Amino acid sequence: MDVQRSGFFTEQNSAEVVISRMEACEDARLKEVMAVLIRHLHEAVKEIEPTQEEWMKAIMFLTKTGHMCDDWRQEFILLSDTLGVSMLVDAINSRRPTGASENTVLGPFHVDGAPELEMGADICLDGKGEPMLVRGRILDTDGNPLEGVTIDVWQANDEGFYDVQQKGIQPDFNLRGKFTTGADGRYWFKAVKPKFYPIPDDGPVGQLLKQLKRHPYRPAHFHYIITKDGFDPLTTHIFDPDDPYIRSDAVFGVKESLMARFEPIEDAAQQREAGFDGLYYDVEHDFVLARA
Repeated sequence: MDVQRSGFFTEQNSAEVVISRMEACEDARLKEVMAVLIRHLHEAVKEIEPTQEEWMKAIMFLTKTGHMCDDWRQEFILLSDTLGVSMLVDAINSRRPTGASENTVLGPFHVDGAPELEMGADICLDGKGEPMLVRGRILDTDGNPLEGVTIDVWQANDEGFYDVQQKGIQPDFNLRGKFTTGADGRYWFKAVKPKFYPIPDDGPVGQLLKQLKRHPYRPAHFHYIITKDGFDPLTTHIFDPDDPYIRSDAVFGVKESLMARFEPIEDAAQQREAGFDGLYYDVEHDFVLARA
């Protein structure tokens, strides 16, 4: 008979006793991870000293979070986002040399199969919103332009909704597209000025935010996935620094290096040159890829 060896459980040695029960575990990484989690969880419980009622309330919160999950909604990812854990995991896994562009969260609204478009195309299919010209360069860390870079871009509309949130209202693949850079490394496309929007707040995570007196909003932004063979893939955003939520993003995704001012262009000659017949917004931002 296999007998698990350990001391008797007490308040003082609780974590050590639980960890010792994993002695026979053959998965070294699982054993390491569980030991760290158990140690910190027991430390937190000892510091908080929850009542039985408070602990049951925590259990029910996690239960409701699980019940909220389905093929289209992942409430646990939302919880991870709002606690800053998603951004921390991303930061640990996307450390790059000085000068390379920073990662940020992917978000839940990326869609595979976005159309491949000619450089300069308009990704807005329904003609709604304030027009924008989004442009910049893709460079390596030495400042050289990169050819053959794939840029997968998507955004919310002027009301703060993605196409997948408004099936039958927005056209499929509205405000989405893929572009490929030429020898000069430049990219440009037409879009619309995005708006801040709330993360889903009709579930237990939203209720927690309300109790914590936190808002659910993300500041206005564009999403990018930028890839080229031989380079680290970059998942990132461009943010509007004038957005009212720029310093309090609900999922902590804002990084100062990813801000790019959305400039209104009122000069008629500039408007004509850019292919617009009136006011548009111009945003310019370069991305720097690190070699793999």
